[in-house]
Parts: sequence; structure tokens; C-alpha cells
Amino acid sequence: MAGLAAHAAIAAESGSNPDVELLYDINGLAKDAPAWFDRVMEFVGEYGLLFVMVLLILGCWWGVRKRGGEDAASSVAALVWAPLAAGVAVLINVPIRGFVERPRPFLDHEGLEVLVSGKTDYSFVSDHATLVMAMAVGLFVANRKFGVAGLVVGLLGGFIRVYMGVHYPTDVIGGFALGTAVALLLSPLAMALLTPLMKAVERSPRVGWVVRARGRDGGRAVIPGARVESAAASEGAGERDLAA
Repeated sequence: MAGLAAHAAIAAESGSNPDVELLYDINGLAKDAPAWFDRVMEFVGEYGLLFVMVLLILGCWWGVRKRGGEDAASSVAALVWAPLAAGVAVLINVPIRGFVERPRPFLDHEGLEVLVSGKTDYSFVSDHATLVMAMAVGLFVANRKFGVAGLVVGLLGGFIRVYMGVHYPTDVIGGFALGTAVALLLSPLAMALLTPLMKAVERSPRVGWVVRARGRDGGRAVIPGARVESAAASEGAGERDLAA
């Protein structure tokens, strides 16, 4: 009877709003879960998934620089754009939040299991969903395999934000849309600016390793173009010896 009464109260609270109904359904899982599991979900939702996204980007970068190739600079430029896109998306979200002014769900709806206290800012759009999805889409543009893993992390992160009781499902969907739009629509401009920069970095004897792993030639680091120049110098020296 108590369960039916609680369900009736939630139904009356949400009315015919599917956003609120889904909020209660997903957040209801937190009420039934053990306390230790909720603590894990709290940590993962606040910090863990962002950390995983950073690791995915770094892992992809490490593979790109080791592989090298003519497209190394453009690939690294795409990876640099992923976190930059997340930062730009969050900045764009600042006026959106101020315009919409949607309160956190636990301020308007009773009976939610809120795993993180102290959230006093507005709810729409979710910063976490925006950050993670922007990085995931940027990573997907750079590398499909790592990008798919990033997209899975992003979707999981959005679910957890609702599970924690700090966002409506539409807050998360809005964050996904904003992060995706920024990462894709601004990508051509970002690549036009970042690719020449990464090519310049690649040619640098000091920081070229950021773009392409250095080889070894007689114990000395080899940067792109150095082998050809060395061979040309040796050939010229040989010609001078013959002429002498």
C-alpha cells in the first residue's frame, strides 16, 4: 500500500510530463541501490567519467605520435580540438543557463534521492553532459575506435547525472546537443587554425615529440626531415672529397 501511495504521489507530482516521469524512474534506482553503490556513482558522475575521457584522448594521442605519418599533425590537431571544444561549449552554456533559469529538479520535486548536495546553480543545460559529449565527438572525429568508446562514456555520464537527482533528462539531452554542435560545427575553423600550428610544432627540434615520436640515429633524436638533410649533407661531402 505504501508503495502504491508513493507511486500515486509521484504520478500526481509529474502529471503527464515524461521528463519528470523519467527523472523519477531513473532516480528511483538510486533509492533501491546499496549506499556504497550510490557513493561510487556519485564519484563516477562528478569526476570519474571526465577523467576517463581525458585518458582516452591521451591514449589516442600516444598512438598517433608513435605511428607518425603525414597526417600526424592533423590528427593531433583534432585531438587538441576535443578538450577545446568542451571548453567553448561550456562557455556558450553560461548565457543559455542564465536565459532559461531552470531550477534543479530536487528544488521543484519531492522524493528524489539527491546524491550530491550543494548544487545551487541552474539545471539546463547540464555542464557535465556538455563537457563529456563535446570531448567524445571531438575524439570521434579524430579516431573512430577511441571515439566510439568516448561516446559510450558520454551516454553513461548523462544517465548518471539523472540517477544522481541533479538533472532532468532534457538537461542531459540539451548538453549532448550543445556539445555535439560545438564540436562539429566549429571543427573546420578549429582545424584550419590548429593544423598549421601542429605542423610548426612537428618541425621543432624541442617540442616536435608532441606530434611525432622521435627516432634514433646514432644516439641523437631525429625529427621529420632530418634524415633526408643528413643524407644530402653526406652526399655533398663525398662529392667534395672526390673533387679534392
